[in-house]
Amino acid sequence: MSYDCVIIGGGIAGLQAGIMLGRYRHRVLMIDSGGGRSSLCHRYNNILGFPEGVSGQKLRHDGIKQAQSFGVETMEGNVTDIHSHFIVETGKGKSIRTRTILLATGIEEKLPSIPSIKECLGLSIYVCPDCDGYEIIGEKTAVVGSGESGAKMALTLKDWSEDIIFFNQDGEPLSLDVQGKLREHRILVQQVQVEKFEHNRGQLEAIQTVDGHRWEVGKAFLAFSGNRVQSDLAVKLGAEATDKGHLVVHPRTKMTNIEGVWAAGDVVDHSQFVTTALGDGAQAAVWIHKWLKDTR
Repeated sequence: MSYDCVIIGGGIAGLQAGIMLGRYRHRVLMIDSGGGRSSLCHRYNNILGFPEGVSGQKLRHDGIKQAQSFGVETMEGNVTDIHSHFIVETGKGKSIRTRTILLATGIEEKLPSIPSIKECLGLSIYVCPDCDGYEIIGEKTAVVGSGESGAKMALTLKDWSEDIIFFNQDGEPLSLDVQGKLREHRILVQQVQVEKFEHNRGQLEAIQTVDGHRWEVGKAFLAFSGNRVQSDLAVKLGAEATDKGHLVVHPRTKMTNIEGVWAAGDVVDHSQFVTTALGDGAQAAVWIHKWLKDTR
């Protein structure tokens, strides 16, 4: 069986592209492992049309139904390899032929192994200040992070709250310059590990540290480096990537340096917004459609 496009990754970018390509009446298969960053967030608060917020799970669930209504086929599983001109191999032993590929494989989020993080993500614990800094106005807020990454997050959040405490989870050293900025902005720094987040139905109430202290806070941000860009398949195929692993694409068409292979969403180097991923997916779909028409 052959497809016009195989979309690898069923997150926000992949779903938006699938909807567009289905409406172009192309034969499309979307392969998704069922994970992804968007599946973790209980509420996005900054997306047009959702004034009360919307969860990543709902966006994905509704997006799959919408894509399927336009004829897009979906498969749960992992892609293990991509061969030139193009055969996609899955972990279930299937070989799938396709004319084009869209990589929407995203980023693997590095989250510390602290109990209750996932229950609170998007409700009272956040990772993106541009998306959710607004949510901490008037709230005592903890930043749980690592070294300079955590310190910079704490400084950024002063745009919304005056009451910030930074827990340097890994005890990584801070430069004298950063230490000075933290003092200047009156950010309390604790060189102690957070052991547990206390919450009530996702609403943070306190943080417990390994030294037995309990800190009452209403909101928290996580700030750890080391998120992994999931571009290995594309790089193995020959796609150009940055030194951090993000795939390099044409700014207008979203095609990689490989003819017939596109990329969209967080696997591409951009602001990592849901709204940007939506736009990336739509834009890529338009140019996949044009390419398919021109190469018949």
